[in-house]
Amino acid sequence: MKQFESIDVGLLKKYSGQGPRYTSYPTTPVFSSSFGPKEYNDEIVATNSNESNADLSLYFHFPYCDTLCYFCGCTMLVTHDHNNIVNYNKFLKREIELVAPLISPNRKVSQLHWGGGTPSYQEPDEIRNIGSFIKDHFRFDTDIEASVEIDPRGLTHEHMKALRESGFNRVSMGVQDFNEKVQEAVNRIQPESITRDAVNWSRDLGFSSVNLDLIYGLPYQTLKTFEETVDKVIDISPDRIAVFNYAHVPWLKPHQKVIKTETLPTVEEKLEIFKMTIEKLVDAGYWNIGMDHFAKATDEMTIAQKNKTMYRNFQGYSTKAGCDLYGFGMSAIGHFQNTYHQNIKTVNEYCKTIGAGNFATTVGYRMTADGDGDETQH
Repeated sequence: MKQFESIDVGLLKKYSGQGPRYTSYPTTPVFSSSFGPKEYNDEIVATNSNESNADLSLYFHFPYCDTLCYFCGCTMLVTHDHNNIVNYNKFLKREIELVAPLISPNRKVSQLHWGGGTPSYQEPDEIRNIGSFIKDHFRFDTDIEASVEIDPRGLTHEHMKALRESGFNRVSMGVQDFNEKVQEAVNRIQPESITRDAVNWSRDLGFSSVNLDLIYGLPYQTLKTFEETVDKVIDISPDRIAVFNYAHVPWLKPHQKVIKTETLPTVEEKLEIFKMTIEKLVDAGYWNIGMDHFAKATDEMTIAQKNKTMYRNFQGYSTKAGCDLYGFGMSAIGHFQNTYHQNIKTVNEYCKTIGAGNFATTVGYRMTADGDGDETQH
């Protein structure tokens, strides 16, 4: 079924300028240090003192990766010392112990997400350990939407089994591009075969939804080569697909300087790639959920979009509206009814602060109603 007749590349080019991430409003650049640990504590108390029955959404940030992907814009760290992961998880547990007792026992968790970094970079038993710890400190809804980001590289069936045993029912994994030249240029060698293995394991273990991420605008990409990647992804047939635009911001992410500007596709080429991708996915039966996300016509997200019950938060598109989002771990962002709050962005300071028994909140934002008072007041 066609969702639209054509895509106007000229219109896309007109509005192709850079902007801040769209996952919050107001966006993170306006978060202020005047919103700190005390304000965070006050908001937890205020949103739980009335015995609120609103559901909870939990986000846990696992920052460590095995290698650096040159396109990466995430808050992450490369380590080959496994003790760093073990130590970090210790402080993640401590943060849970600080926050969980302040939450009303009447509230259940209807949404859970592990991001990073690479959550699957942990050993299977470590996944089970931290997963069990989280379950012990919160009350989970039987209909929970529990998603985790994984990297097929280094992944084993035992990793996937541990994640499933920890309650996850959705999985998302990066593909970016199957072309070998592109993979070499961005330092992410990921053969198609291991991606297919990860998808097959997910299905065999009963994960209800599989998402694959693609990125267009990477070095050496062409319309032809990326079309080949899209065809392979359609053949794999994930439930959802995300197609992100590569943001080349070496002044913010110095490691991106390794990527030479002259190897990147032009704006016109990128827009043609994006146009092709949209058209091929829609022709294959995927529904354009919004901006850069696609889902099969039978997916609950597509149904929610059609019914106008879809919701957006820092974890992405969701059918679970009205939740208070609690973020745990370094750089994690939370969102209560009228406030945003973000943790310290460095591992050492995060661990030091949590270890001292304090919240790691470092910036935040208190919203006002549009047109009501000073919108820049923090």
